[in-house]
Amino acid sequence: MRAALSVAVIMAASEIFRWPVLHESALGALLTCLCDPGGPIRRRVPMLVGFAVGGAIVTVLGGLVRDHGPWVVLPFGAVCLFGLSFARVYGQAQQQVGGLLSVVLLLSFDPPRHATDDTWFLALAFAGGALWAVVLTLVIWPVYPFGPARLAVGRAYEALAALTLDLRQVLRETHRSPARWETHARVHRRTVREALEAANQAVMDTLRARGSNSPRATQSLIRLGAADQVFGALLALSDLLEHGSPAQSAAADRVLRRLRPVLRELGRVIAQDGAADDVRIERALVRMERDLDGLPPADPLRLAVSRINERVRIALTLSLPRNFFPGVGADGGTGAWWQRLSQPFRSNLTWQSAGLRHAARAGVTGGLALGVTLLWPSTYGHWLTITVVATMQPSIGLTLTRSIERVLGTAAGGCLAALVGAVCSTPMTIAAAMFPLAVIALSLRAVSLGLFTLALTPLIVLLVEVGAPDMAGWEIAAARAGFTTLGGLMALAASYLLWPDRHAVVLSRAVAATLDAHRAYADAQIARLLQQETPAEVARARRLAGQASNALEAAISQALIEPLRTRDPSLDAVLLADAALRRLAGRIAAMTLDAELTDAGVELSAWRDWIGASLRTLAGGGHDMAPRPTGPGTDSLRRIARQIELMAGVMERIAE
Repeated sequence: MRAALSVAVIMAASEIFRWPVLHESALGALLTCLCDPGGPIRRRVPMLVGFAVGGAIVTVLGGLVRDHGPWVVLPFGAVCLFGLSFARVYGQAQQQVGGLLSVVLLLSFDPPRHATDDTWFLALAFAGGALWAVVLTLVIWPVYPFGPARLAVGRAYEALAALTLDLRQVLRETHRSPARWETHARVHRRTVREALEAANQAVMDTLRARGSNSPRATQSLIRLGAADQVFGALLALSDLLEHGSPAQSAAADRVLRRLRPVLRELGRVIAQDGAADDVRIERALVRMERDLDGLPPADPLRLAVSRINERVRIALTLSLPRNFFPGVGADGGTGAWWQRLSQPFRSNLTWQSAGLRHAARAGVTGGLALGVTLLWPSTYGHWLTITVVATMQPSIGLTLTRSIERVLGTAAGGCLAALVGAVCSTPMTIAAAMFPLAVIALSLRAVSLGLFTLALTPLIVLLVEVGAPDMAGWEIAAARAGFTTLGGLMALAASYLLWPDRHAVVLSRAVAATLDAHRAYADAQIARLLQQETPAEVARARRLAGQASNALEAAISQALIEPLRTRDPSLDAVLLADAALRRLAGRIAAMTLDAELTDAGVELSAWRDWIGASLRTLAGGGHDMAPRPTGPGTDSLRRIARQIELMAGVMERIAE
């Protein structure tokens, strides 16, 4: 509804004031709505405003280059398509912006439709329409795409709090019969499991819609993984207490009294997307550990409570604004902007990078399609190159799927456009028809690419028809269908012929390779702190870890679109491992900001050995790790240890 309103208002103004240039504004508004990454407003504003400014700059550059002829347009376009496709190495949101700016670039190479169309004026019109969509998106009508996942995960923590309360009530009963324990297990465990499954479904839906690289989606994924492991620890705790001693019951009663409000607070914070009172929660966790002082050191109750506390600390870490994104320091800073820009670029500047190979493939194939349209000009020839760029993906399977969906969706949408065009014959009726078409198209975007294309095609066809009333609707639809089919075939052929990845990456092996790369990165970073490595060696290890994570995410992206693999329970575990590894990399990088690591009391060598041995065990498919070093450790080391222990549970699920 919001996207439809942003386009409909501009189209109505265009017809009322007879300003054809506002069609460019409508295009800018529609594309801005498509590139909205969601999440906190402070993160969305730079992305959306940047797209508006970038679209205007691309429009100007395309118009200026167009005037110098095909032999200038072709190399310029191929280089720009390479660069915009390479933007995917910075994340899902940047990938969307790069793809949509490619569309703007290709449209800017077209000759002006009206004699009054000036390149600079068109750029201002595009920026104006995009900024109108930004205001509508962030001020007038904001939506929260990650809200359902947050609410579902928050309910899971509330269900854990209810389970904790009932377990404490059972402990406080004088006569605890086996039937009472059975009732507790049957009712509350089922409730928590249902809440966890509902949260898992909501988080997976968000991941499929927003991509596995979305920090907000992976934030929910890690919180859910921590909740699932807290549930497992509570199950073990209840089984232990059913046959435990009076001393264990008394200590557990004190622990559960403190745990319940902690879980409720986390559930509230997660659901409302707020900030947790980390001081009070951390104080409660410390007191929970002290409540066990009367028990023997080897008492199994200590291990269960320790596991619960560590998983709660993971959820707490992700409920603090400074920790919403990995790689931040203790003050919440993310480092200089040039470092955030240069590090992914350098990490992927190798032929082993799937992002670089895909960008090269897009530049070559997009340039070939652009050359065809320049040598044999056509009014709607840009759809050929747009289809190539939009359809081509890093993997052959994903490209094949998208080609089929886009071609069939475009053909069916073209027929629908012809029917709508026969009924809506005036500019105002066409503008009115765009509103429901935009509503349907954007609603289907997260459901199916084919259905989205089917609904988007008549919207684009009618938008073009308003700008070119001399063309019949069926002619525009037929031209779009033909160019789309040819573009899909070109994209598929390029995926097979240009540097293809012919064998699907096995997810478990990709996880193992990424774990091993992060082990080497952690080893190099600690060795640097011990003055045993040079900064260049640490940088090399960091790049290799980043490349391994990119390869893992490429495999995940391919698995997410395969119906059989999406039903594989191990895929959830791999997604959680990927998110935890990204955070682990950030924690390793943040070690250089931890002044406490230079304390003589911290046994860095012992921690390096434990981290290396643990990650080596996980990479080998195991999940039984040695206990942490007994000496003191800093907050950075404890955070790294928590991520590794979280992945131990993940690797156990993958092994099963």
